[in-house]
Amino acid sequence: MSLLLFNWIGYRLFTQYLEFSANQRLEAKLDLNDYNESELIEMRVSLNLPYQNDQADFERVSGEIEIDGQHYNYVKRRIENGQLVLMCIPNQGKTQIENSRDDYFKLINDLEQKGDTKKSDKSSSTASKALFGEYNAETNNWTLQSPVQSAEKQGNTASKLMPSLFYLIPGQPPEFC
Repeated sequence: MSLLLFNWIGYRLFTQYLEFSANQRLEAKLDLNDYNESELIEMRVSLNLPYQNDQADFERVSGEIEIDGQHYNYVKRRIENGQLVLMCIPNQGKTQIENSRDDYFKLINDLEQKGDTKKSDKSSSTASKALFGEYNAETNNWTLQSPVQSAEKQGNTASKLMPSLFYLIPGQPPEFC
């Protein structure tokens, strides 16, 4: 029973604890400036804000971002020429823990097989990602039409119901006393 509970919940809690402790260790190193400047990666983001002042020096900042499965922690930032300049350092510990967690999940749930003996079903892997993932992306296919176009598509019945709402010929507005 304990093995079943560990497979359901325990390994996720364990890996979250490991990720948290790896983040704490890295943040402590960053706060003490115990890192190699050559490992830093620069990212620039345009700022469309009026009256933005440039900063001469960097300031310490905390935060993280994930790009293509690689985790980066913010080290310092400044504003330069209307751009936010972020200096980031790769968080190798968190990336390795997350990859190990994903590999363990695939191994335990038999989602990936080596060789041609057994092929995993794509629907089961997407269902598990949706069930256990941290983010569920949705795409919405919304379309907006102007009321004039929708009235023309519906025919004369819509124009009879709203005769005073839309005037196709410009005219003088009514006078209200």
